[in-house]
Amino acid sequence: MSPVLYITTLPPGCKPADVTDVVRDNSTMENEDVNSQVEGPCHLPDLETIKGAFYILTFILSVTGNILLLCVLVFYENLKNVTNLFVMNLICSDLIFTVTLPFWAVHSLHHWIFGDLACKFMTAAYIIGMYSSVILLTAITVDRFITVVLNWPSRPVRRQRCAIGACVAAWIISIAASIRDATIAKTELLGEIYICEVEDSHSLTTLGYYLQVSLLFFLPFAIIVFCYSAIIKTVLQASNRKKYRTIVVVLCIVTVFFICWGPYNVFLFVMVLYEPTCHEFQPFYTAFTVCQIVAYSHCCMNPLLYMLSQKTRRHLLQLLRCENPRKESRERGTGQSTSYNHNVALTAQNTAIMLDLPTK
Repeated sequence: MSPVLYITTLPPGCKPADVTDVVRDNSTMENEDVNSQVEGPCHLPDLETIKGAFYILTFILSVTGNILLLCVLVFYENLKNVTNLFVMNLICSDLIFTVTLPFWAVHSLHHWIFGDLACKFMTAAYIIGMYSSVILLTAITVDRFITVVLNWPSRPVRRQRCAIGACVAAWIISIAASIRDATIAKTELLGEIYICEVEDSHSLTTLGYYLQVSLLFFLPFAIIVFCYSAIIKTVLQASNRKKYRTIVVVLCIVTVFFICWGPYNVFLFVMVLYEPTCHEFQPFYTAFTVCQIVAYSHCCMNPLLYMLSQKTRRHLLQLLRCENPRKESRERGTGQSTSYNHNVALTAQNTAIMLDLPTK
């Protein structure tokens, strides 16, 4: 099953010429010739221009937002903190996925012009970006579950090492998962244009795809639902809920991820199991395209969600004003020292008055 861009499998009864309506040809004369051959309800809407425009917009927003957030983490936050470590890896995952968007935009607006090697590489980057995100979000959720629900005592150094191990495992698993799709991805000549797709014609290959999606998407989803159900129950029973603000931000990030990627993966999962009729294929294709646009736009969502944190907003403003974090730290330290000296002086003066001692 191709992870990207085109539905090239039409239901029984649809004419071969209808494929050209899915993969748009930029030649007006050729389009007129093709449209004259199309009969019946399988004529599909041309949504490729809309997809290409959304991919370009998402690319700009994602690069800007994720790089700003990465700078905030590097300059203003403690990267040894477990949550910040996970967030930094999530940013890298989003940026890897974002790199593929200009290629998919050209694919939609024109056709695949980058060759077979680039098709394999971009397919691998797509898989790595998607699956590393879901594994990292699962690791963050399990870490929150252990801390909040189980309340296991753990030394900071040990917890940090476990977080690093989880991040390394996420990258290894996602890279390993991408090898399969990258190997069978290739460019194909369809009519007069080239497309980049993953061929899953063999039954074993399709079974491998379903196993991959089940283990790397639906299983993490089940784990996250279980963990956050227990976390929310524990937080609601706690008397002091202010210290659990971080959980709210992480919950929003996880929820948005599955809202964006869930419908798209469900569509991919059922495409082989369910064959829409020729009359049903047009709304099916339109719904699939909408889910695809929403899924691909997720890479620019996380920076917006981190703005829920007042601390992140403050650091972002400091970054945009080019304020030096070291200078701020020195000023804070100087202010604390001045306040301390002032308190000591007042205490000494009050003591002298009480003892009827002369004061300067």
